[in-house]
Amino acid sequence: MTMHRALGWGLAALLLCSTAASAKTLVYCSEGSPENFTPALNTTGTSFDGARPVFDRLIEFKPGTIEIRPGLAESWDISPDGKTVTFHLRKGVKFGATKGFKPTRDFNADDVIFSFKRQSDPANPYNKIGGGKYDYYNDMDLPKLVTSIDRKDDYTVVFNLSEPNVTLLADMAMDFAAIQSAEFADAMMKAGTPQQFDQVPVGTGPFIFQSYQKDAVIRFKANPNYWGGKPPVDELVYAITPDATARYSKLKTNECQIASYPRPADLAEMQKDPELQVLSQPGLNIGYLSFNAQKPPFDKKEVRQALSMAIDRGAILKDVYLGAGQQAKNLIPPTMWAYNDAVVDYPYDPAKAKEMLAAAGVKSLDMDLWYMPVQRPYNPDAKRIAEMMQSDLAKVGVTAKLVTYEWGEYRKRLQAGEATAALFGWTGDNGDPDNFFFFLGCTDGKPAGQNAAKWCDPKFNQDLAKARQLSSQAERKKLYDEMQVIEHDQEPVLNIAHSVVFLPMRKNVTGYAMSPLGTHEFDHVDIK
Repeated sequence: MTMHRALGWGLAALLLCSTAASAKTLVYCSEGSPENFTPALNTTGTSFDGARPVFDRLIEFKPGTIEIRPGLAESWDISPDGKTVTFHLRKGVKFGATKGFKPTRDFNADDVIFSFKRQSDPANPYNKIGGGKYDYYNDMDLPKLVTSIDRKDDYTVVFNLSEPNVTLLADMAMDFAAIQSAEFADAMMKAGTPQQFDQVPVGTGPFIFQSYQKDAVIRFKANPNYWGGKPPVDELVYAITPDATARYSKLKTNECQIASYPRPADLAEMQKDPELQVLSQPGLNIGYLSFNAQKPPFDKKEVRQALSMAIDRGAILKDVYLGAGQQAKNLIPPTMWAYNDAVVDYPYDPAKAKEMLAAAGVKSLDMDLWYMPVQRPYNPDAKRIAEMMQSDLAKVGVTAKLVTYEWGEYRKRLQAGEATAALFGWTGDNGDPDNFFFFLGCTDGKPAGQNAAKWCDPKFNQDLAKARQLSSQAERKKLYDEMQVIEHDQEPVLNIAHSVVFLPMRKNVTGYAMSPLGTHEFDHVDIK
């Protein structure tokens, strides 16, 4: 640890202690720094969690569920043909103030239109600010789906669609759909500092942003004017602690009351500690190894299949997940209604793998094997998994060089198609199967931004688009069943595991509802 970093942590600890003495403070040991505070620009849970306390969406998920409920839209209407969705906005909703900006008006339709047109309209002055990449909006084909967004009056917004889409309402509850302040955006543009808009979040949420020290601490205070009621705690602090062992140590000493992403090896000890409680639930997630289908010889499905059979996932589940999960054969977990249990998983068969590689003309193969630098429930120790895969691949004559990067750089390079094979994963955003299948989707025949495998299949994409238009769950399942068969046959990714998700916290923490979507929400949390 550098002296600068050490001083930063010391300052953060001092701030936390002084705050705790004067107000009820909840400290959450998070695992990383957000890239910025604009959810529309991001794709990771770390960044979403960093901004979540500040923002609301038109539609919200009921705490602890994937059931949608009114948010900033108190109601909505869908036209008989399914191509028009009218949102009726909540009145009297206040934006939080921040240093250098005090709102002069309540939330209204202008904020909704700005938040979405920034993502969809190249002419919007903020469209290119922050890099101009809106992966969620684009990868879900929303530019094609949403033909226009109209302001009917201050509290009525109409989304006009090119076709019916049964996933849209759940999509509106996702983080990328957070509603930001158009007035604040205008103020920053006039001040000549538009980049500041993404670094100082101004929203209508349960907490108001106070300050951020990169790699150390994010501070929020409760929003006294929150339309949903003031949170029970006065202050919320994210103590950014990348190391899982350090998070556990802080939890034991009450330096934080909730800690993210525990090591599976620590769970038994945590569960025995009388001062702690450990929440758990089956994860709506998938951990996988993506093969770059555009790089030879990975462009051959037989090679991808052979490499999959060379890897002992059973040993990985036992050694890394410690039994807290199950081997995956499909992208979606078996708890989802669209799961195709008829798919037959690839066996661990090194001899068959060697035979298939030889038949595909692969006599020797040197490859890069990327592993994530962060922990996730779907991948609690990516380096260890990569080492085990490296050993397995060596047994079939494949030399794998292990590679990793800082998390932001890792994802940037992965999206750019640099990796030959990379560990990655997904936690569902909205509980709909579409939200898993879309990350193997393509737009205009080209892999979408989050398609790490760089794989495109016309039939898969045709089914993906058609399923979004069907209201019948049975008809949608037929398409999703077919897509799971296609994905299994083509093997653009090796599905590794669906994990159980654990969240440790102090015994005196109450009101926390564990989300199946992997989000961390604190507006109903109290400390007794």
